[in-house]
Amino acid sequence: MQFTTGMQAQKILMKNRKLFTSLTLLVAAVLVFMSLPEKPNHKSPTGSLSAIIPAPQSMEETEGGEYYSSSLITVEGVEELESSWNSIEEFLKNAGLDVVEAGDVGGNLAFRIDESIEGEESYGLEVSEHKITISARSSTGLYWGFTTLRLIMPDVAETGGCSNGFYLPQVRIEDSPEFPHRGLLLDCCRHFMEPEFVKKMIDNISLHKMNVLHWHLTEDQGWRIEIDAYPRLTEVGAWRTELDGSTHGGFYTKEQIREIVKYAEERNVEIIPEIEIPGHSQAALASYPWLGCVGDSLPVANKWGVFKDIYCAGNDSTLRFLETVLDEVCELFPSNRIHIGGDEAPKVRWDACDKCKKRIEEEGLADSHELQTWIIEHVGHYLESKGKTIIGWDEILEGGLPEGAAVQSWRGMAGAIEGVHLGTDVISSPTSHCYLDYPLNNIDLEKIYGFDPEPDEASHGPGRVLGGECNMWTERAPQETVESKVFPRAIGLAEVLWTGPETTGKEGAYYEFLERLDPHFNRLALLEVEYGLEAQPVAMKLALEENDEGRKLLAKFIPVGSFIKGKGQFVSAGGGESEPVSFDQAIEVDGPGEVVAEINYRGRVLEKKIKYPVDFHAGAYRDISLDYTPSMYYTGGGNYALVDGKLGSDNFRDGAWQAVQGEDMEFTVDLGSETALDSVSINFFHYQDAWIFMPRTISILTSNDGEEFQVVNVIENSDVFVKNDYEGPINQSASLENVSARYVKVISENPGVCPDWHAAATMDTWLFVDEFVVRERR
Repeated sequence: MQFTTGMQAQKILMKNRKLFTSLTLLVAAVLVFMSLPEKPNHKSPTGSLSAIIPAPQSMEETEGGEYYSSSLITVEGVEELESSWNSIEEFLKNAGLDVVEAGDVGGNLAFRIDESIEGEESYGLEVSEHKITISARSSTGLYWGFTTLRLIMPDVAETGGCSNGFYLPQVRIEDSPEFPHRGLLLDCCRHFMEPEFVKKMIDNISLHKMNVLHWHLTEDQGWRIEIDAYPRLTEVGAWRTELDGSTHGGFYTKEQIREIVKYAEERNVEIIPEIEIPGHSQAALASYPWLGCVGDSLPVANKWGVFKDIYCAGNDSTLRFLETVLDEVCELFPSNRIHIGGDEAPKVRWDACDKCKKRIEEEGLADSHELQTWIIEHVGHYLESKGKTIIGWDEILEGGLPEGAAVQSWRGMAGAIEGVHLGTDVISSPTSHCYLDYPLNNIDLEKIYGFDPEPDEASHGPGRVLGGECNMWTERAPQETVESKVFPRAIGLAEVLWTGPETTGKEGAYYEFLERLDPHFNRLALLEVEYGLEAQPVAMKLALEENDEGRKLLAKFIPVGSFIKGKGQFVSAGGGESEPVSFDQAIEVDGPGEVVAEINYRGRVLEKKIKYPVDFHAGAYRDISLDYTPSMYYTGGGNYALVDGKLGSDNFRDGAWQAVQGEDMEFTVDLGSETALDSVSINFFHYQDAWIFMPRTISILTSNDGEEFQVVNVIENSDVFVKNDYEGPINQSASLENVSARYVKVISENPGVCPDWHAAATMDTWLFVDEFVVRERR
């Protein structure tokens, strides 16, 4: 046996080190050589700068030849990406590329940490002739830089189309977000969403640099999160019996939630769970009745709306329940923020509950509104001990801002303005611009793109607007319809929140955005996103034409873009149809019926025709005076909404209905001259769960001088508070036989507050009305 001396061993070690160093340099050189294109492949697809969304803050296309990559991508700086590398590597491989990690040198795609770059999400991206370099001060910024690179790459990269390499234009980009909170609320309670679908939504919001998934997990209609300490929450609370007898439900196991959270982290998306407190809690009360004030057994709700049974704030056991639930929630979600709801919590049970009354007295509170602030502060302090802060809907301001709470403003922007002035953080998501469950004729892409989450009134105060969210509530949106409602509208908000309203609000900005969105649809299609329309494909305009021969009502369809084609016609209530005409021609409206459009959208005929109910009657386009002020949320389009010839549909949010809350509706129509009348009719919307009731009485009065009015008919609704589930328009008509008049006045009597059986008992009811129709005697 031969032994090696210490000196010999040292010489061998030095020799091996030199050999190892030489081999390392050789491998690096080979990788560099391999990463350079041997020969441009003219079959390779070419990327573009024409579809980057959101728009970068600064972009300069540089001179020189195109960057070309073979099918081999060598990547340096992988370790800087942390967990995000998993999703980036997955994309590159799915694009058809071979991926090799090159360490710190030798890559044709380099990720570099640069602490001189300001902002955790900011990045720089440079595509030169032989290299792509992404720089940022954090892995977050590096990921967003790669996301922009992905949008510059050929869209066929999404489906393996870069196996022969690809070309890119040379460009230099410097970019950063305007707002740090850019989110989508996904309601998985009203309709359950499968875990893979939730992941797909995370993919698609991340693609547009949205960084928050606000995950709505508990509701009246379903409890969706597994809680070990209270198994009945998912055994009972996750399932409901629908009105047709079928069962709907589902929940996420803890393992599924951990997997989804990890998936989101790899894509720069923070998941903020929402656990509703104290209202919207009937699924929990159905599972454990002792959580409520009454203790009655309740079903998991199978209708939408607001329900009066909520967590009992006077019951210590309820507080322990909430703390235990939140313990398990905190273990699952690393976000330092938990959304606790706080909205739409009727106080009728608390006002009658001895335990709640005792709590109010012991805590020195003024009333049940302050009791809500108390329970939210209790939850907030508890979560603070876990290193978490809370977010609540703007109702949490009503009893005084709970200490440490951020405010999400949904009932307009008043909550955002108040929150900023009170010194707290604010998230803006008003119904006027950010509710994706609303139809396109209420909120289209252009309206969302014009949203400013930080109006001037909210920019002066000790608080700050963090950003905004678009909210996808799913009462009427099962999983298969959600993507078409979210996209492309959420993409518009993504650009507002990243690029900033100072840019998106400029004249012409929306049309420049559409130019980038148009080619982007190709990428969405390859990603199998079932995107919807940017807007109602056509707007329908009515115009009155008057001449010596009389009055005519003409309808015309106006396409929202050049990619919309089609034909329109009038279909009378009696079944008669006019000849279909192209959209550039007017259609005469001859009495009651529908104006119908057949749509060709981007080369495909839409299966569903668009229909507008209309009526040309004696009162149409006559002067009208209102003795009430319509709700800012339901104006119907203005003062003439009731006589514009366009009728409200079976959706009270369609923009045609006019409404008030807690008051009567009185208006007068001037027919222009004394007219022999046959009848009048008026449509009211009925939806008790939404607090929308019929009027108690409808009085019809007439006059010839506009001063002295006589009652000519009264319609009485004695069953206005009888419970029924009907949702939609109800027509109320009155005969005016032997009546001639110039002026017709209508007084609709509000029925008062919601009745005792109602979930919102003691709250003011709504009246919704549209088209007041006047028929002449022939």
